Amino acid sequence: MSTINKYPGVKKILILLFMLLLVFFGYVELATLNSTHMTYRQKILKTVYPAWMWWSRIVGNNSSELANSNAEPVVPFYTLTAILNNGNEFDFAALKGKKVLLVNTASDCGYTDQYAELEKLYEKYNKSLVIIGFPSNDFKQQEKGTDEEIAAFCKQNYGITFPLMKKSMVIKSDRQNEVFKWLTDLSLNGWNSKQPSWNFCKYLVNEKGMLTNYFGSAVSPLSKDVLKAIEK
Repeated sequence: MSTINKYPGVKKILILLFMLLLVFFGYVELATLNSTHMTYRQKILKTVYPAWMWWSRIVGNNSSELANSNAEPVVPFYTLTAILNNGNEFDFAALKGKKVLLVNTASDCGYTDQYAELEKLYEKYNKSLVIIGFPSNDFKQQEKGTDEEIAAFCKQNYGITFPLMKKSMVIKSDRQNEVFKWLTDLSLNGWNSKQPSWNFCKYLVNEKGMLTNYFGSAVSPLSKDVLKAIEK
């Protein structure tokens, strides 16, 4: 006699688990019905995003928030440049007079659905706020795609209209891109040395080129704290 037949309670539990898995995977397909060119992992991550954010807040992971106490940058923000996703150079001098939210992004992360929230934020404040995404493969290799694949993924699944930069390294190293070097070096920005703890960390620069806030991955782009900082 098999173990399952010997213990009928085990059989019932296995059947229940199987049914729950069927319901879950069915829900994943329904929740991502309009998503295109998504791996099944990406579909699952998109579906469970609300639960992931809830859990992150409960355990306190990646939920840090830092604010500037009026420290002026040592090196002007507007002297920076970066390479856009299409290969063109982007001069940060063009950002004068607007707030700028700089975010390191990835396509295979539990926080990837923040792309949708970032786009909503951009649509709401596009006259006074610029959002810039910096795709990076720094955390658990969660952005393996090419620049072309990243752009297509963001456009097709999240309708992204804010600028994306060329994939680069955002964590401290000799290959760290110059923008994140400025954002995370207090000898350059005047006060902050907080490196990205994971994908979708957010750095806010005000209309005068001063770094004012850092928000961790678990802080939603639409959270009251982010909105308050933007509207300040």
